[in-house]
Amino acid sequence: MRSRRKPTGSLIGRLKKKKKYQRGRDYIPTHLAETRTRAIRTRGGGEKITVLSSNVANIMVSGKAQKAKIKTVLENPADPHLVRRNIITKGAIIDTELGKARVTSRPGRDGVVNAVLVEEKK
Repeated sequence: MRSRRKPTGSLIGRLKKKKKYQRGRDYIPTHLAETRTRAIRTRGGGEKITVLSSNVANIMVSGKAQKAKIKTVLENPADPHLVRRNIITKGAIIDTELGKARVTSRPGRDGVVNAVLVEEKK
């Protein structure tokens, strides 16, 4: 990556505008509610599934996957404000029927909530 400044100190201007395919999308957070998904058309005509809301997670327990209901979001290292709003992101610690679990998938990108059991329920 080159510097954005010239040797004189002035900024180097943008050479061209962004094309339509270079646009980003708005961030749509995955809330804790009844499961809702949306398909997004990608470049080349493919589809990407995004989770708008989910109350079920696939949890790995000793090498086997189990479905478990999500009760609440306990903590999120990305942003503590996401916990108050019950938003699920990668790395978030969620409370489930099986116990505490850490989300390993990116729900907005992968279309599913996968997690690993951190602390089993007693």
